[in-house]
Amino acid sequence: MQLLDFLGSKSQNLSREQKKETLPDMTFRRFSGRFMPAFSTSFNLSRNFRSDAALEAIEIALEEKVPNLVLYNYPSFSGAFSALFAHLYHSRLRIPCLILPFSSVVPFRVEDLCLERFERCYLLDFIVPKAFASTISRKSACGIICFDHRKSAVSRIGSVKEDNKRFKINVDIEKSSSKAVYRYFSSKLTDQRSSEGESLSLLDVEDESRVESVLDYIEDIDLRRWKLPHIKSFSFGLKDWRSRINCITNPYMYEQLLRISSADLIANGDSYYSSRLIDAKKLLKLNKVFKIRLGRGFYGECLGMRADGNHELSDELGKLLSLQSAAAGLRPIGAVTFMQRNNLKMCLRSIDDVTDTSEVAKAYGGGGTSCSSSFIIRMDEYNQWIAKNPT
Repeated sequence: MQLLDFLGSKSQNLSREQKKETLPDMTFRRFSGRFMPAFSTSFNLSRNFRSDAALEAIEIALEEKVPNLVLYNYPSFSGAFSALFAHLYHSRLRIPCLILPFSSVVPFRVEDLCLERFERCYLLDFIVPKAFASTISRKSACGIICFDHRKSAVSRIGSVKEDNKRFKINVDIEKSSSKAVYRYFSSKLTDQRSSEGESLSLLDVEDESRVESVLDYIEDIDLRRWKLPHIKSFSFGLKDWRSRINCITNPYMYEQLLRISSADLIANGDSYYSSRLIDAKKLLKLNKVFKIRLGRGFYGECLGMRADGNHELSDELGKLLSLQSAAAGLRPIGAVTFMQRNNLKMCLRSIDDVTDTSEVAKAYGGGGTSCSSSFIIRMDEYNQWIAKNPT
């Protein structure tokens, strides 16, 4: 019996008021051979993750004896594409599975997942904390397969494996999670045959090159390389998709992800970046620019400005200031400072390949890359950095 059939038979025994109370915003729609939870647009977004509806979906999956649970990191594009590949794999083989977003902000509890009643659980683009793994090892015989690419995950591998031998952990800091998951499910599908005896592939031919191009760009961002052509524009274009990568609130997520084109994202990003650059230039003309003695002069001097209320333009402002600073004979660094959650934050930018802004940021407890870094600075320390400017 399908999930929809179960839901229907369950609902037949309830009054209209009881149905509304049981499933206030939830229906099930057929999508690409499986049933996805769909929600009305009025659904409370703060309850998207560990919500009554998500828990109801788990309950239905358990009653239907769905063997596989897939949790993907949200809001991560590597996580979303990994979920797409898990969805395609299970759809091709007609294996039931439940796919849900996993947010560290409102995470599921171990007892919510009832892992002892699933055969297999995929954790895509994240590794569970040690305490979570310890609880799983005591309560469940479910096989856990994890994928991650973050360096922070490497330090957790040993402790997780010690707690549970059933964990299969795939961490490669040289490859994004989405690419690793793509190759994993593609490989698993290679030796499979359809009911008609035909070979199966994860992606259709017309989708393959387009999706793989998007994965290349996502990997360039995930691994902080930022080397591919127009990568910044791609990043800007991708931001508009962040609200759509929750498969609970967006039942058409997989279909939409398959249609994403890196060329379209770059074009949209170029347009977006151009408008931001125009806004940054206008703001720069209206605000006072002054010298910043980085580290009280230990790291040299550059040009800076305050951007309170306009911190979203800090990247563009910093790069423009970097050019002006170099033209003025100072270090080719732009310093943009603003208040953020009651803290004074300084962002450093450089368009010079040789200059390393992160040495300053790291010295004051921050971090970043050579061309882009930031840190929190005390007001009294900041005043020392600008003390020699004329009033």
